[in-house]
Amino acid sequence: MNGNAVEYKTIRSADGKVEVGLDYMDSLCCFSSVSQVVGGRSSCNSGKGKSSQSSVKYGYSLVKGKANHPMEDYHVAKFVQFKGRELGLFAIYDGHLGDSVPAYLQKHLFSNILKEEDFWNDPFMSISNAYETTDQEILTHSPDLGRGGSTAVTAILINNQKLWVANVGDSRAVVSRGGEASQMTTDHEPNTERGSIETRGGFVSNMPGDVARVNGQLAVSRAFGDKNLKTHLRSDPDIQYADITPEVELLILASDGLWKVMGNQEAVDIARRIKNPQKAAKQLATEALNRDSKDDISCIVVRFKG
Repeated sequence: MNGNAVEYKTIRSADGKVEVGLDYMDSLCCFSSVSQVVGGRSSCNSGKGKSSQSSVKYGYSLVKGKANHPMEDYHVAKFVQFKGRELGLFAIYDGHLGDSVPAYLQKHLFSNILKEEDFWNDPFMSISNAYETTDQEILTHSPDLGRGGSTAVTAILINNQKLWVANVGDSRAVVSRGGEASQMTTDHEPNTERGSIETRGGFVSNMPGDVARVNGQLAVSRAFGDKNLKTHLRSDPDIQYADITPEVELLILASDGLWKVMGNQEAVDIARRIKNPQKAAKQLATEALNRDSKDDISCIVVRFKG
């Protein structure tokens, strides 16, 4: 992790506003009714939204990469009313070997988190349990979803005051406090988790190419799906919490199509200069393309002030 600007604690390694009646929410949970409008994916897609309770705004931009396959990134960016509280729900899901798994995550991961009975008392365990539950659902449905998988980075903003961030894989969340970038996620790379992979009977190889891969195939050590590699992979998330103090300016969520060509501080510097978060997200994606990023690029910018 980079930087120490934000006062958050590590728990452990491990457009517009939608309102739905609380009785309906209690019976169906949040995303049974909202799932069709919480995100999207296309070859070029952008949008924006804002909180109904504060000045918090967000914008997003998704751009298909130069690789010769369909867009495999999905996202969620939305404020919703849930059991008397406003939640900001933000996520990037970066798929591989197809888009079935990230599409499933877009529809079900937040729903599974909010279905956890103890979410308000123990968000950490609820997020952790829901990640595991969702991965098991994906593996159970693997004949329909295929052999692919996905990374995930999720952020839940509660009443614009408390921020819970979780991730598996190399999609990343970075916050800015007083202009200094601080990474809230862990990049799960095969070389850094070689011990876990080898304990599970797998191996890490730089062949083919020059990127470390699990069993020579997958360039991340944690992911949803990937049934053929699952015995050698983890899907438990790293989870962090942050209070949104007045010094916290913005949050950036992005897939590795951005982070492969841009450092955390560079991204924060670009986003801080542009007050409109949608334009900031577009600029980050454009800059990644200009730096010859080959992968799909997905970026969400949440601006807490200004």
